[in-house]
Amino acid sequence: MKKKIAILGSTGSIGKTLISILKKDKKNIEIILLVANRNVNELLKQAKFFNVKNLIITDKNKFLKTKKKLINKNIKIYNNFSSFDKIFKNKHLDYTMSAISGLDGLSPTFKIIKFTKKIAIANKESIICAWPLIQKELNRYKTNFIPIDSEHFSIHALLNDFTNQDVEKVYITASGGPFNNLPFNKFKSITVNSALKHPNWKMGKKISIDSATMMNKVFEIIEAKKIFDLDYNKLEILVHSKSYVHAMIKFKNGLTKMLIHDTNMVIPIFNSFYVKKQKYINSKKLNFSIINNLDFKKIDIKKFPVVKILNLLPNGHSLFETLIVSTNDVLVEKFLEKKIKFIDISRILLLVIMNKNYSKYKRVMPKNIDDIVKFNNYVRLKIASYCI
Repeated sequence: MKKKIAILGSTGSIGKTLISILKKDKKNIEIILLVANRNVNELLKQAKFFNVKNLIITDKNKFLKTKKKLINKNIKIYNNFSSFDKIFKNKHLDYTMSAISGLDGLSPTFKIIKFTKKIAIANKESIICAWPLIQKELNRYKTNFIPIDSEHFSIHALLNDFTNQDVEKVYITASGGPFNNLPFNKFKSITVNSALKHPNWKMGKKISIDSATMMNKVFEIIEAKKIFDLDYNKLEILVHSKSYVHAMIKFKNGLTKMLIHDTNMVIPIFNSFYVKKQKYINSKKLNFSIINNLDFKKIDIKKFPVVKILNLLPNGHSLFETLIVSTNDVLVEKFLEKKIKFIDISRILLLVIMNKNYSKYKRVMPKNIDDIVKFNNYVRLKIASYCI
């Protein structure tokens, strides 16, 4: 029986990686839905290869042009996620990949949970801003969840038969990005092009900048806290420039476990889809030159001040996490547009977070997804006005 699949964000790096995996197993796959924003050419290639009958194109102009172009084709094209009810009806998905970047991915991630047996979430903003709401929905529809970030996938795999009560400390590794070895006095002259050149991973612009500032690791600590229900004092970032070890856990029984794999997102994505030895993957041999020199270091807070945020976070869930995500989104956009400097990202971010007008949101719990979406829009407008 073919596995029924939906891919939210099929033309991004995560979506394309999953597509490349599924192409090798086409006879056992039925893709019910593909979702993209603007990359229509790639979307239509994917749809043709897998004979996909349902597409969502979120960009209004691209949607209208594509719908007109394919008017006589046996493909249904939609522009928003309220169409889920029409698309799935009684069809229960076996697997959904949620890989739409940013807070744009929150609503579709939440809405599709009730239609799928398993959801793999690569959208960190959904987890950071709405985890209690998502978790409640997962429990309501008995939907299995698996994280796709290599670090959180690794923690998930390492925990295995353990519980969070067995954990003494979780270490999430960071490559250090392109500026790990750059002297601090050079940070004022960092350019957009240099910030986009990650030494180990091929990623989109936004996540590349987050990696350069180390904000990506701040987000990953928040994610780990939410997903695995751990206190922040049990979570720590270690700089590991080779990106070979993705996570390490010290347990209360004296054992310490670490998970190693190549810098290739195929591995966590493949293993999120194929379980119980259904299929295997070809991977590189162990690199003992790296293993013999793992070289873990503490973060240089002077270079990467955003990690100070971890000392300002509330233990409970609140709109404060959305404040951080939304503020950072705007500042990264402004840097990419060359309207602020690289060092301004962390400087303004910390100023906003410590401002009394915003710190009050530590005590405000979002009641639903709309609360988060509205607050995100409010924060984005406010922060954008600071950068004019």
